[in-house]
Amino acid sequence: MARIDLVAPEAASAEVKEIYENVLRGKPGNVQKAMAHRPEMLKNFLSFYASVGRSLDRKLYELIYIRVSLINGCRYCTQHHVASSKRAGLTAEDWAALKGGDYSRYSPKEQTALTYVEKLTRSPHEITDDDFAPLKGNFSDAGIVDIHTLTGLANLTNRFADPLGLDLEIPEEKI
Repeated sequence: MARIDLVAPEAASAEVKEIYENVLRGKPGNVQKAMAHRPEMLKNFLSFYASVGRSLDRKLYELIYIRVSLINGCRYCTQHHVASSKRAGLTAEDWAALKGGDYSRYSPKEQTALTYVEKLTRSPHEITDDDFAPLKGNFSDAGIVDIHTLTGLANLTNRFADPLGLDLEIPEEKI
């Protein structure tokens, strides 16, 4: 149960109603309903969220988001990205591999990214040139920026959703 009130569409300000209707197509999730207490932040967050990771293919985007969310134990974000990862072709076997930190089923490029984001999430101040070099060999500078920003975004939402006690709005998948 949410630890703060969520802004329901019928109780939303005109500014928030416009965001709910035009940006979220009338279907705000609980994260958006919590953020709606700060309409300007909600508007900017949605725009930022939509821009992150766009130089990465969708499968890698979902692999990263799910792995970071699993490391952080964020049920809300993990479940939302498990649901969206189906459209990128991920399966229950992929989710189980990510949960176990086993990247062997993925391409060398995906393995490089997953290994890096794990360290970036767990111990960012310990990143060395040796950790970074494989990224340079597999990704453009834009891709590297997206990997860092996507990892940071996942860490941010992981620290927002579950700690606020936000309930899932979708059926939970067993991982």
